[in-house]
Amino acid sequence: MFDTFGNKVRIKRTIETEEKGLADKEGEVYGQTTPSMMDCEVIGNLIEDVAINVHFDDLNESFWFTEDLIEHLDNGQGAEITLDGVDKKWTKGENGEWIEENTKQESKWWEFWK
Repeated sequence: MFDTFGNKVRIKRTIETEEKGLADKEGEVYGQTTPSMMDCEVIGNLIEDVAINVHFDDLNESFWFTEDLIEHLDNGQGAEITLDGVDKKWTKGENGEWIEENTKQESKWWEFWK
């Protein structure tokens, strides 16, 4: 799943996605879950026990979809991940790989007053 995090996708047009106002909307993959283990509303006809979370910036909201409702647009090149308390940053490269970068500021012992 980590390889698809940050990918840009489009929601396919179905009766259900049209009713929810999400048909043809573009968003970013934020996660994946096993609906049988979670209490979440999934849009689509659940055939496999997998749901994909897609976030829409313009709505500032995420929704869970079945895989068949998601059309891949690109691998999200340039997406960045940071975690509070971790001195690293991950940036998605052109092939979808995550490039790790150390963000820790090196301090010099004689600059302890800064």
